[in-house]
Amino acid sequence: MVGIAALSGLLIGLAMPRGPVTSGQALALLGVAIVVGFSSGVLLGSRWALVLAPVVQIGVFELVRLGASGPTVDGISTDGMFGILAFIVGRGFYGLIGVLPMLVAAAYGAGLARRLESQQKQQRRLRPRIALYFRRGVTAVAAVAVIGLVWLLAQPASVPPVRDASGRVVPGSIASLEKVRINGSEQWIEIRAWSPDRPVLLSIPGGPGQSDLALSRPTLGTLAKDLVVVSWDQRGIGKSYPSFDPTTLTTKQEVADTIALTNYLRKRFDERKIYLFGESGGSVIGVLAVQQHPELYHAWIGSGQMVDPRETDRRIYHDLLAYAAKHHDSGLANKLHGYGEPPYKSVYAYSYVMTQYDKLAGDYTEPKAYTDALGKAGVGPFGVLGSEYTLPEKMNVIRGLFDTFSVIYPQWQAIDFRRSAEQLRVPVYIFTGAHELKARSDLVAAWLKHLHAPIKQLYSYPDAGHATAFEHFQDLHRIMLETVLPATYKN
Repeated sequence: MVGIAALSGLLIGLAMPRGPVTSGQALALLGVAIVVGFSSGVLLGSRWALVLAPVVQIGVFELVRLGASGPTVDGISTDGMFGILAFIVGRGFYGLIGVLPMLVAAAYGAGLARRLESQQKQQRRLRPRIALYFRRGVTAVAAVAVIGLVWLLAQPASVPPVRDASGRVVPGSIASLEKVRINGSEQWIEIRAWSPDRPVLLSIPGGPGQSDLALSRPTLGTLAKDLVVVSWDQRGIGKSYPSFDPTTLTTKQEVADTIALTNYLRKRFDERKIYLFGESGGSVIGVLAVQQHPELYHAWIGSGQMVDPRETDRRIYHDLLAYAAKHHDSGLANKLHGYGEPPYKSVYAYSYVMTQYDKLAGDYTEPKAYTDALGKAGVGPFGVLGSEYTLPEKMNVIRGLFDTFSVIYPQWQAIDFRRSAEQLRVPVYIFTGAHELKARSDLVAAWLKHLHAPIKQLYSYPDAGHATAFEHFQDLHRIMLETVLPATYKN
């Protein structure tokens, strides 16, 4: 029994060191768990199999995958809610797929073994019937839960069709989820368009590490009436999380991927140039891409533009300390002093500080059109409820955010566009909000003041924060039609 459980842990650790990251891997793990659990129950002939089988398998699995790194596979962190969240999407999801079915199968196997014993009938008569029925009931319920889990894992991802104002599907429209190979890595894009004969806009997601496929669909996706809108899960993010490799994931690689995807879209839609859009962390990669190959882009559109990540973090740190002193918040002050001035050593320090941003942003009401659009789409927090993701991919949305951020963000500590991007040879359109943190907006203003570009325009909104272009997606659409396209689109 021990050998079977240990062998399964070895094979799983070699095949999927980060746990199940695809539906196929999850179903395979579930199948192995059932075989190991049932075999252990039969061989041991005792409910001790419910303890020994998963303990042995998990122990060997953890030893085999020691080389894997990242917050979702490293040691368990007790530093706030994000440490718990990383545990849930990492080891917790493995437990759901690999341990629960094993327990159920072990219980059935042990029960079968006992029934085959020569004295089983006599033991049954002596056993209290209530306890017997209770155990059988619990096992049956758990078995139903496993069947439900299999059904959930078998559900494919999908993308809602493009519809007009009356709710009818637009004839000839594109609404697709597609896997494309970019520089040797399989990555996913979502394309939405009323017609393929429109200018192309590629959206780079935020973070680094955030998946925007579902989140951007009800907002940025509305531009599909007049543009071919392409949302992208970069390597190591969301649907593309299986391609995560911390040893090769670099900012340079992300920029190269952006260029490669750009050329793929240019060829596919027969466009000489495309529009490049980036939100938050995506704005870093976007600026670097248009710097390298301005000939590929009609214009750069940035929202929540980042200019100097390290200086921004440093200013936020001191602004929060000032807030803590003003409001006598010793808990916040102690937490910040414990982390020290950024760059922080842990992704959980960044996560905690991000949860404090509202203290600096000030109170404001997000536009109703924005909140209504997200509510109607039902994409949920981080977009995890979006139909674009299978069950494992919903976990990957969070896993990618933790693991990719921990690799990429430290690489941005030397970036300062005020010095390294003083000129862009494409028109530049930046969207910002009055409730964007001053640590970002002040740097954007300083950058734009001295930036040399064919066109540069800043759009600011009083009722917006960091995700300005999404919060005001209707105005973004209008500006694209009335200002950006007439000034830049020449195919």
